Amino acid sequence: MQAVFDGHNDVLLRLWQSEKKGGDAVAEFTNGTEKGHIDLPRARAGGLAGGLCAIYVPSGDLVLPQPEADGSYVTPLSAPLERAPSLDIALEMAAIALRLERAGSWRLCRSMADIDNAMADDEFAAVLHMEGCEAIGADLAALEVFHAAGLRSLGPVWSRHNIFGHGVPFAFPMSPDTGPGLTDAGRELVRECNRLGILIDLSHITEQGFWDVAKLSDQPLVASHSNPHALVPVARNLTDRQLDAIRDSKGLVGLNFAVTMLRADGRENADTPLSDMVRHIDYLVDKLGIDGVAIGSDFDGALIPREIGTAGGLQNLVAALQGAGYGGAELAKLCRENWFRVLRSAWHEDGED
Repeated sequence: MQAVFDGHNDVLLRLWQSEKKGGDAVAEFTNGTEKGHIDLPRARAGGLAGGLCAIYVPSGDLVLPQPEADGSYVTPLSAPLERAPSLDIALEMAAIALRLERAGSWRLCRSMADIDNAMADDEFAAVLHMEGCEAIGADLAALEVFHAAGLRSLGPVWSRHNIFGHGVPFAFPMSPDTGPGLTDAGRELVRECNRLGILIDLSHITEQGFWDVAKLSDQPLVASHSNPHALVPVARNLTDRQLDAIRDSKGLVGLNFAVTMLRADGRENADTPLSDMVRHIDYLVDKLGIDGVAIGSDFDGALIPREIGTAGGLQNLVAALQGAGYGGAELAKLCRENWFRVLRSAWHEDGED
């Protein structure tokens, strides 16, 4: 079994939503559930050793439209969120992450040594990520606090605008060049992430925002859960020019399992074959090299192929990649080692074992 470190999931969102309905987040994750994609039993069954777990404040006004006859659709961007309630929700999700650690259900990891030790001890290696920074003010004081709590990765925006920048809509077919990029506050956020050693994630940001980060950041460029625009022209996917920049920075792209980002027709259909996932991996490897491709499932945040189903089905993708000719050393890079290389760089741990 290939151990997998996943670059993006929304399990904290699912657990938070469950608690709002009276559920027990710790018990649900630890003992297992029929809900969603990730819990500890299914992670162990599928070889999911850990990943970047998103703090994401949901948009109540997001409604995905039915596609037109030709498959096209455009989802209006969600309205910007207010800072105070966003901070409350982000803190509640961070509290769930901390309670899971206290219960021994996972280990919150702040360094590669933490990840290595968690995996050696067969503990789920969770890294806190923030998907959209509505909880952080322009003074960035909250960033310091979240960093102290374990935040080691963030995406300045989700698919909506905030004080730091602009997000791309969910739309097909559409270019990611949909509007402005970083604001002045966003540029300060990038500089501070560079200083603190917080990975900057470029999934969801406009193409202009991508280039703004590329000019400012001293990190490898990373899109944790995005796919090639040349194969599926949704606004969330990456153009070849963006892929070239990621390659040149020694960054990576994590394959998103969302079927709307995998299928050539852009449809939301779980009967999406594993061959579509392999096709995207092949394209990314061709553009970025074997060192620039990883997994960013979007578990608990998207409809994924039925042949994967949940975290328990991850080895089905590994088997499909083996069948496509990827050997053991290549699979190790795709499944975890490429993420570890990039995290070491972003976290200022280059040269450490």
